[in-house]
Amino acid sequence: MTTMLQEPRALATPRAPASPAPTADDVRRGELAAFLRSRRERVSPEQAGLPRGPRRRTPGLRREEVAHLAAVGVTWYTWLEQARDIKVSPQVLDAVARALQLDRSERSHLFALANAVDPMPETDCPGVSADLRMMLEQLEPFPAVIQNSRYDLLAYNRTYSALMCDLDKLPREERNCMWLAFTNAEVRATLCDQEETTRAMAARFRASMAEHLGEPAWERFLAKLLAASPEFRMMWARHEVAPVASPRVRGHRHPAVGELRFNFTSLWTGPHPGGRLLTLTPADEVTRERLERLDALTRSVPPRGA
Repeated sequence: MTTMLQEPRALATPRAPASPAPTADDVRRGELAAFLRSRRERVSPEQAGLPRGPRRRTPGLRREEVAHLAAVGVTWYTWLEQARDIKVSPQVLDAVARALQLDRSERSHLFALANAVDPMPETDCPGVSADLRMMLEQLEPFPAVIQNSRYDLLAYNRTYSALMCDLDKLPREERNCMWLAFTNAEVRATLCDQEETTRAMAARFRASMAEHLGEPAWERFLAKLLAASPEFRMMWARHEVAPVASPRVRGHRHPAVGELRFNFTSLWTGPHPGGRLLTLTPADEVTRERLERLDALTRSVPPRGA
């Protein structure tokens, strides 16, 4: 009886477990590490007030020199450049920013990557040129404002401030259309169709938020608004969206001149989604006449801006 010999079956090679996909925090820490290395290599020892010394092969500063200038541990700073998952306080980031001689834009980028709040936020209005401010003034008596995609009020003319409330008296962090519409009683009182207006604003904000998911400044603002306004929480839960620049007519109520109705026009001042010039033009002759009266009432007040 002939026995058939069978070839042994090849043993299956065990597959290595797949590496988990990097999380948003992994990506952010990697970007932070790369940014720090690039800024460190840009600063020469002479610029930092340090001796160059012999046999320097590192372009720019060494890690230990940055740690010395920022008064932080060398190991800690090394871990930061290695994208390790470590805690970073705003005070230490401030010291690192100074050691690396970061400009305002770079400093803001550093704090955004570190998911931290800058203890010394920018005081100047970003992205609002002198020409744009002149345009705001020349548009009077039409209310006009420069907003960013998060609805922060970056600059505005006298009529816009008179229409809303005394914006100059508000803290800078409260000069935001979403925040004012949902939390400021004086501004809410000016909205003729309050529920319809705030619902549309929440829908447009959700459409804008889709392009900024995971960004610390947007996430912090959303959390702050959700905590402050039950009305916003209810509207946010509906997941409604609307085009950011959709044409619309909105009514405002002013205690001195009465009801006004406006057409809203948005003009992007740079690449979308960047700053935009929002102009409110009269929707009827009654509004035009009342707007001129409002402008006359504000003429004794110096021009304003955020």
